[in-house]
Amino acid sequence: MSEQIKHECGIVLIRLRKPLDFYADKYGTALYGLHKLHLMMQKQRNRGQDGAGIATIKIGIQPGERYISRKRSNQPDPLRDVFEQVYAYFKGLTREQLADAAWLKANFPYVGELLLGHLRYGTHGGNSIETVHPFLRQSNYINRNLVLAGNFNLTNVDELFEELIGYGQYPKEKSDTVTILEKIGHFLDDEVQRLHTWFKPDGYTNQEINDLIFEHLDLQRMLRRATKKFDGGYVITGMIGHGDAFVIRDPNGIRPAWFYQDDEVVVCASERPAIQTAFDVHYSKVEELPPAHALIIKRNGKVDVTPFTEPGKYTACSFERIYFSRGNDRDIYEERKRLGQNLVDAVLEAVDYDFKNTVFSFVPNSAEAAFYGLVHGIEERLDSIRIEKVREMGDDIKPKKLQKILSMRARVEKVIVKDAKLRTFIADDSSRGDMVTHGYDVTYGIVRNDKDTLVLVDDSIVRGTTLKNSIIAMAARLRPKRIVIVSSAPQIRYPDCYGIDMSKM
Repeated sequence: MSEQIKHECGIVLIRLRKPLDFYADKYGTALYGLHKLHLMMQKQRNRGQDGAGIATIKIGIQPGERYISRKRSNQPDPLRDVFEQVYAYFKGLTREQLADAAWLKANFPYVGELLLGHLRYGTHGGNSIETVHPFLRQSNYINRNLVLAGNFNLTNVDELFEELIGYGQYPKEKSDTVTILEKIGHFLDDEVQRLHTWFKPDGYTNQEINDLIFEHLDLQRMLRRATKKFDGGYVITGMIGHGDAFVIRDPNGIRPAWFYQDDEVVVCASERPAIQTAFDVHYSKVEELPPAHALIIKRNGKVDVTPFTEPGKYTACSFERIYFSRGNDRDIYEERKRLGQNLVDAVLEAVDYDFKNTVFSFVPNSAEAAFYGLVHGIEERLDSIRIEKVREMGDDIKPKKLQKILSMRARVEKVIVKDAKLRTFIADDSSRGDMVTHGYDVTYGIVRNDKDTLVLVDDSIVRGTTLKNSIIAMAARLRPKRIVIVSSAPQIRYPDCYGIDMSKM
């Protein structure tokens, strides 16, 4: 098994529904949207270490002025690199200038009403800047400009690629990203042309037809035609130059997508807690984008959630729940605790119920929730054992023996420590292996040499490299009598062509 997870990414889409000066007046800065984008991407850092990118669109800009801005990075800490470069534009500005929305929008990039962010885990290709989202399909016609980013894995890229050739296109490369971009772009062009042909006989000028296209562009129809033959797991986000935006989720709900809307913003992200934290909203206010549905945001701020294809059987990627997503989502936290609780019988049998000479710990950081579940289950089992032993005493209750029974406890300790300054997250592909080796340390003096059994709970067997090169080697320095590694992740029995294919890790 490899340490690297290669099939999931993170997305953020924000639409500001009020004029920018509203946010400047209420929140003290016209960069409100940019700050929220940054925060939400920070809260989803777990979803991407190989690249980060953002794009913004200014709505209502006059011809001749730049309305799309994009920044991407594949540096070792790409998210930090992106926003350092973006914020550099605003260094030295006064508080008054940062609150002057009209002036900022007219004179600076990244001050727009539509914002898109992406965090990338590399797929089967390389990690060049050309592979980093968002992707841009440019045109001199505002309503044919397409900005795209996503979390996807298509299984029939070859078939879709051949369709592009059949359209008369000559794609610059054969990849799922370029194929998706050009497939959606082709049907966007077709929809724009259809409307232009429809309105032209009525005597409208081309400029007037543009405004009519802004209003009448049918994104649902366009997306239905573009994705008709898509096979795979995907959440795809897109922005169109004039200000429309969309998010689509695959028919089986394999990839996750959540959204929230109020009268100020519409926001979509890969993980619910990112929205909750950034906008301080209750989890019940954040909705799951249903499978086979599109979240469509029109230029005028109107929002619609509508089907764009036929739904299939709901088969969300289980590895998202087990390991990949952040554990501060309420439902995921509870599920991971239950996975840990499922281990109680096997673990107690492995240590022969020897609580006195067993230390229970976990592999940080994501295994903590599963560990809590295991400990809770052990405590419940201990309650039953205490009750049974007290019953066995009958009326002949001896204080010392009773005290011994009542003092039975699981020895719960934090034995393995993850070194935050040596996180494998900040390493690039070439150096990540060395970082793994030194990414963990141990707490000395807790485990009694050659006497205690050390039980370590992990939440996934994806850590094969880490377990072999770092965790077991470090734990062995404590000289326990035995080390028991327990995984709360269910067995991997079959390949997964749509979600995270753990059979190939």
